[in-house]
Amino acid sequence: MEVHLDRLLEERGMTLTELANRVGVTHVNLSILKNGRARAVRFTTLSRLCEVLECQPGDLLSYRPR
Repeated sequence: MEVHLDRLLEERGMTLTELANRVGVTHVNLSILKNGRARAVRFTTLSRLCEVLECQPGDLLSYRPR
């Protein structure tokens, strides 16, 4: 799974800290997701990320076979 959070943040002129505050998750947890080290993402978190970033889940995540 690839996470495209860096690109979305840059496109929206938003920092990781700002996003974390607006989504309601810790900066550390969001950083883990951004760096592709998260083992899971709650649907509520994914929904909130998409709401704040004004995107669809497919804009945020993509699947790439190993």
